[in-house]
Amino acid sequence: MAAINPGRPSPDEHISYFGQYIDLVPDGHIVDLLAHQLNVTYTRLAPLTPNQAAFRPKPDDWNMIEVVGHLADTERVLIGRALHIARNDHTPLSSANFEQFVANANFASRPLASLLDEFSTVRHATVAFLRTLDAAVWQRRGIAANNPISVRALAYIVAGHELHHLADFRQRYQI
Repeated sequence: MAAINPGRPSPDEHISYFGQYIDLVPDGHIVDLLAHQLNVTYTRLAPLTPNQAAFRPKPDDWNMIEVVGHLADTERVLIGRALHIARNDHTPLSSANFEQFVANANFASRPLASLLDEFSTVRHATVAFLRTLDAAVWQRRGIAANNPISVRALAYIVAGHELHHLADFRQRYQI
């Protein structure tokens, strides 16, 4: 089954904060873009040495390993929200403290390859799920972290969040 291209979310489908991520996403088919992004991220990060992956530009900055773990956790949360809304569950969804997630995940003790494999698994599940959605489901809206959000906005936020961190990788780590 070919995935429906839901189009770009309108500003009323998310709070303005998420515009910083959505605006980074190029035009095109969001599901195909998410699948392609995984290859780009994996190809760019997999060759890093353990020292490069563990490097912190500043003592309080996350290293590359922690950022990849953060990407996986954030995607899990956002696509979990999309699943609830897609299945027409009207229960308001809680917020998530991603700083706390990273602080308690112990990502830095793992090799980068392990986190990249985990991120890859999460992304493959995301793409498989999004490919099943019909036009009406992409438009569904719910409440997450006390704010309105649509299924398609969540998919765009996932893509833009990764693009945001890739740009940060290039700038901070010269990769």
